[in-house]
Amino acid sequence: MTDPLATLPSLATLREAQVIVRRAFASTPQYRWPLLEARAGGPVWIKHENHTPVGAFKVRGGLVYLERLRASHPDAPGLVSATRGNHGQSLAYAARDAGIPVAIVVPEGNSREKNAAMRALGAEVIETGADFQAAVEASMVLAAERGWLRVPSFHLDLVAGVGTWALELLEAVPDLERLYVPIGLGSGLCGAIAAQRALGHRVEFVGVGSVHAPAYARSIATGTLTSHAVSTELADGMAVRTPDPSALAIMRAAGVRVVEVDDGQVAHAMRAFFADTHNVAEGAGAAGLAALLADPERRAGECVGTVLCGGNVDSDLFARVLTGFDGAQRPNQ
Repeated sequence: MTDPLATLPSLATLREAQVIVRRAFASTPQYRWPLLEARAGGPVWIKHENHTPVGAFKVRGGLVYLERLRASHPDAPGLVSATRGNHGQSLAYAARDAGIPVAIVVPEGNSREKNAAMRALGAEVIETGADFQAAVEASMVLAAERGWLRVPSFHLDLVAGVGTWALELLEAVPDLERLYVPIGLGSGLCGAIAAQRALGHRVEFVGVGSVHAPAYARSIATGTLTSHAVSTELADGMAVRTPDPSALAIMRAAGVRVVEVDDGQVAHAMRAFFADTHNVAEGAGAAGLAALLADPERRAGECVGTVLCGGNVDSDLFARVLTGFDGAQRPNQ
């Protein structure tokens, strides 16, 4: 049986991906914020992926995936994918200059501002289905009907691209001891694992899941792929009903520990980011900080970090969070 970790991008592959990404934008910053460190009680590095051209680290994956897709399918008539927003923006951003049409399927009630951003980038946005998994299934049907290529939300080319955020952070902070990474479908964490292995860095990973979307946490704990309904009102980027088998295998092989946070903790972290750094974090973007603040296994004085992986939150929702809204706070049992 193939070792799942052996499938991860090598250092050479990550460097090639980095060249592609750098053609679009410079390395994002990583900062230590004094107020945030006072709140956390120790050194904390924040990787600001909210500073990419689409406000999320997913754009890195879209750029690399499209570059390689154009080489293997130069006559691609169009692309179809499913998203809660940031993956769709990444594909639309990357495909815009290539002149390839993109259709993105999102669940009904998806973020209005993420939908608007995808449309502004030239994507056709189709709302259907009750959740992300339903949108995935609808995207398969749409791709077959149109004869377009369907882009998955987890693929090793996406992992190579998204993994460049961690390559930048780990090279900049060689003494980082623990890194908290939110789990959506898995490209962000799997990319970070690839970077850590490629560099021989000592950092320990903590995967961050939502109590209100527990499929990955339960699947990692049991070793059996388990679907579960989602109910998070804040962390839409983590609202995955069914894990990706390849991502799950990589996380388990890497020995990833998972810390789950609820919507109340996510809301608190969103407010903390704004108060302490004046950065806007969407729910998934704040989940790493939420876990960092809540983790009972964190050691005093330990050098830790997390990624503010996205800042794309609807204005009205963010205003409610800033004035005290904590989401449903009802764990899935």
